[in-house]
Amino acid sequence: MKTIRVVAAVISRTENGKMEILATQRGYGDYKDSWEFPGGKIEPGETAEDALVREIQEELQVRIAIDSFLQTVEYEYPKFHLCMDCFMCHIDEGELVLTEHEAAKWLDLEHLADLDWLPSDLEVIDNLKENYSLQK
Repeated sequence: MKTIRVVAAVISRTENGKMEILATQRGYGDYKDSWEFPGGKIEPGETAEDALVREIQEELQVRIAIDSFLQTVEYEYPKFHLCMDCFMCHIDEGELVLTEHEAAKWLDLEHLADLDWLPSDLEVIDNLKENYSLQK
């Protein structure tokens, strides 16, 4: 089975003393309408971090700063194996403009799992709830 290497940005902000995470709704492909952390494929010669900054600039028209590595998710979809490096980030410059997604929402950790997420992203949500829910 083919392996696809991607990166994902877990973009956070603090609003009213609570951490909020950006969720984006896919506007294309087999998983159209599912929610995901924004990101995309790593191009040949790119580092994961470089790919993430590029992808977020293309998809959301903002510049992000990468705060830390969060985790790598390995997930078997029916047609491919996904290897996704996830990073905690924040918006460094710009206002969100959706170029590939149908919608975007800022959600606190308590409500993050309320959406219909891609299966590969559920592990990230569990990690966030376990490791960040006690933080403000």
